[in-house]
Amino acid sequence: MLFPRQKLEEHEDACLAPYAIRSRDSKGRQHPEERPKYRTAFQRDRDRILHTTAFRRLEYKTQVFINSEGDYYRTRLTHTLEVAQIGRTIARALGANEDLIEAICLAHDLGHAPFGHSGETALNCLMKEHGGFDHNKQTLRIVTKLENRYPDFPGLNLTWETREGIVKHETEYDVSDASDYDAELRGHLEAQIANAADELAYSAHDLDDGLRSGMITASMLESITLWQILVESVGWDNGPLDELTRHRLIRRMIGIEVEDLLQATNQNLRKSGVGSVEELQKLPYNVIDWSEDMRHHNRQLKDFLYTNLYQHHRVIRMQTKAERIINDLFHAYQDEPGMLPKHIQAWIDDRGLACSICDYIAGMTDRYAIQEHEKLFDPATRP
Repeated sequence: MLFPRQKLEEHEDACLAPYAIRSRDSKGRQHPEERPKYRTAFQRDRDRILHTTAFRRLEYKTQVFINSEGDYYRTRLTHTLEVAQIGRTIARALGANEDLIEAICLAHDLGHAPFGHSGETALNCLMKEHGGFDHNKQTLRIVTKLENRYPDFPGLNLTWETREGIVKHETEYDVSDASDYDAELRGHLEAQIANAADELAYSAHDLDDGLRSGMITASMLESITLWQILVESVGWDNGPLDELTRHRLIRRMIGIEVEDLLQATNQNLRKSGVGSVEELQKLPYNVIDWSEDMRHHNRQLKDFLYTNLYQHHRVIRMQTKAERIINDLFHAYQDEPGMLPKHIQAWIDDRGLACSICDYIAGMTDRYAIQEHEKLFDPATRP
């Protein structure tokens, strides 16, 4: 028995909450296309994102630890997959559109420069006279202009709803600029879920990687309320923190966070009385949220991670190296554009020199940026 797109759309209509987005109600794409036989509009978006060059490059882009620090730390790719998994779990429980959430989650970090936020900071400074650099805006550029895969249009020609979710991606570390996407409206339910999933995954895997690296120890976490909740919930006796116990604690953290988010969000939805996508987006607050107690616990953990992990001398050293590499590359290409690959030089007439260099560097993986730096500045390395 086959399930064509129409059947999938009927299934969405029967199973989704009234304030969730149905794929058949999409505002469509910038460029008209024939609709697929066996996929919904948002499933097509997800597949197009998954097959991009930008998505594959996430495997070698830093989250916190540069690839050379070890093979077991998170990268942008593993982070993205974790966000998508958490997002789908939340979506399924709330009756949101899983495929739309997955598409947004898979795309949300495509615009990140190499070396994480250090790379973004360096490029933003270098591009100050040209509008700066922001990875959210770069993600939108990638999916609307830079990925060149179709003869009839630039980019991926994603639906309005997926692009809106990308544009309205915001967490504590990301501020959205939705000037062209109904800026007066909040993100739709699926966008809000993607934002929460990103925030949750970020804290959980940074805690995990911090413990794995030894920069954070269990004894340092004794004053953190959420950590004590986790320790008690798994019955750990505060003995040696072996790998299995660490996995149990982080897994329990994600479970507790998701459970709290679902319960708090369900209360928010009931109190709001919204019955449509439009009503939800017009609310003066996000319905996707944690309880007040959990928000306090999360704030405490984030402050701890900032002080003890993100400001750790080893991380600061990695960040300083990264910023130096990106600054050196940018200025070298700017001083002598002939060192750029031919296909990058071809961008200059259309984009300008600075923007072409920025797009090139932003698309680099950590490994490629390091190798390119060696080729340009190490006399012993072949160019």
